[in-house]
Amino acid sequence: MDIKRIVEALLFASDKPMTVKQLQQTFPELEQPELDTIQQAVDEIAGEYAQRPIALKKVASGYRFQVRPELSFWVGRLFEEKPPKYSRALLETLAIIAYRQPVTRGDIEDIRGVAVSSNIIRTLLEREWIRVVAHKEVPGRPALYGTTKQFLDYFDLSSLHELPTLQEIKELDLSVASNQQLMQEQSEQQETNRSEVTEQGQEAELKAEVESSVHDTKEVVQ
Repeated sequence: MDIKRIVEALLFASDKPMTVKQLQQTFPELEQPELDTIQQAVDEIAGEYAQRPIALKKVASGYRFQVRPELSFWVGRLFEEKPPKYSRALLETLAIIAYRQPVTRGDIEDIRGVAVSSNIIRTLLEREWIRVVAHKEVPGRPALYGTTKQFLDYFDLSSLHELPTLQEIKELDLSVASNQQLMQEQSEQQETNRSEVTEQGQEAELKAEVESSVHDTKEVVQ
């Protein structure tokens, strides 16, 4: 058997990520390669795709083929359906769960300072981005929420350790704010330059009209 070709075909045809163990189990029981052999095949395939527009990526649920991020815009043009847009409140709630899990709904409300809509929690549960991992041992036993493998898969992560640190997020926010300020200053400068050019043009036109009028007057006098 050409194990590498079989593994590549399995990963290509699968509609969800596959682990090395799952790949092994697709072989007939008496012909199953060792896990190390399959892992080696996966690593070799990933290497062969290193310079291609398609990459073999390891995410939380296993390995999958996917379009490289820098080309996603072009591939997205093939599909009429646009990706859903999520509210700031939903994304903030998801971020709190990801970074502070396990957390209760009350914990999220304390951090955000506002009530959390039931629709937000329902949407995150339906998307399978979060799940109830336990119940807090306090009166009412509120649910404790945590993220799922589907959450990691969707955001192209293999583990929570790949999430940016809060310091990195703060630095990114500062960088974005700085870029926005720079763009605003450039826009204002361009507007100022356009105004100056316009004023100079108007002055030149007025000067030309005056000179023309003086010239005409001299001719009449002569």
